[in-house]
Amino acid sequence: MKTRYLILLIVSFISISTLQAQQPTTLTLEDAVALAIKNSDASKIADTKVLTAENELNVTKNNQYPDVKLSGQYLYLTNADVNLKIKTGESNSSSGDSQNSGAPNAHQLLLGQANVSMPLFSGFKLQNAIKASENSYQAAKYHAKNEKEQLSLNVINDYLNLYKATQTIDLIEENLKSAHQRVTDFSAKEENGLLARNDLLKAQLQESNIQLSLDDAIKTKNILNYKLAVLLKLPYNSIIETTTPEIGLVESNMPTETITKNDLEALKYQEKAAENQIKMAKSKFYPSLALTGGYIALDLQNALTVNNAMNFGLGISYNLSDIFKAKSDIKLAKSKVQELQYSIDMMSNDIKVQIENAKQNYNLALKKQDVYTASKAQAEENYRIVKDKYDNGLVDTNDLLEADVDQLQAKLNLSYSKADISQKYYELLAAQGQLSNSLKL
Repeated sequence: MKTRYLILLIVSFISISTLQAQQPTTLTLEDAVALAIKNSDASKIADTKVLTAENELNVTKNNQYPDVKLSGQYLYLTNADVNLKIKTGESNSSSGDSQNSGAPNAHQLLLGQANVSMPLFSGFKLQNAIKASENSYQAAKYHAKNEKEQLSLNVINDYLNLYKATQTIDLIEENLKSAHQRVTDFSAKEENGLLARNDLLKAQLQESNIQLSLDDAIKTKNILNYKLAVLLKLPYNSIIETTTPEIGLVESNMPTETITKNDLEALKYQEKAAENQIKMAKSKFYPSLALTGGYIALDLQNALTVNNAMNFGLGISYNLSDIFKAKSDIKLAKSKVQELQYSIDMMSNDIKVQIENAKQNYNLALKKQDVYTASKAQAEENYRIVKDKYDNGLVDTNDLLEADVDQLQAKLNLSYSKADISQKYYELLAAQGQLSNSLKL
């Protein structure tokens, strides 16, 4: 009995946990975007690229600090012949001390060094290297913002498609109830000889088609729900409930001269970094100058001891072969700058086209909603009239079923129009470079 009770308890716990895990999660569009920015791999990759660029900048800045090296050595010497070239003042010693005035018996050497080198001048290479890294860091930050904007647009599209799928299911389910009731009514009439069997079959066929449309809509919703849950790093079996998107109004006549886009700004900073590379290449025409200093301590067993041997001075180097190599490096850097300038011009023109295209799509979506609103009212009135005529025997079953399909399509179109306006609204914001501010990314 105890074992049976334990099994029932475990099964009950699993069932409760499953039900809790499948509780619907209501998300607004802004919530979905915020979760994607926080949890998605694409967002984390973008942030990591910025961190990498920042670390590269810090590494470059470290080159302006002095190099300090400490070294120490212990060497064992075998049969070392030590010949001191300096006079020790003991040359007049007696012959009995001749053995002591010979070469010292040295079997070990201790050596310690400390060296400091401080770069003073390198043809402005170091300064331009730091500026290039700073510009690359800024470019990485704008690239990250652009990637997050693209991620946000993808989330918005997935969210609105999920909203459309949900609305489709609701409307088809409502229509399926009407179709099922129609089949029930037709079956009763057919049994009483008031309706031809062919008309009943038409109604049953329409009900089957509506059921298939419902099944397809449910499948589409499940796929979109799973895709969005994975993107937002939610549990795989999460049920996401969408909310009705708010129809936003955007200034569609904004002058393109005032528009700043993250991807364009990233290219501009890349151009600045490339210009710094030109200056770095020109630095090869100049010599390098460094301040050096050091300390040496030495102990040769029974022979020599050196302490507090300080040294300092200036070091200069000039690689003459770099004068010839620098010409090719400069040409390469200049070609990269020119390539970026062409890319900036091309992107600027593309942005203008994107903005104009987004404006037209946004305005068209607004006009479509007005048309679909009128179409829905017309379709509902048309179905009411056809239904009335059908009840009075003035039209056939085909006319009734066709009016019902037109009514469903009109309702779907109007429901989709709200999501389409929101989608075109955010696409226009993205084209104008305002999406980040609008979503407060």
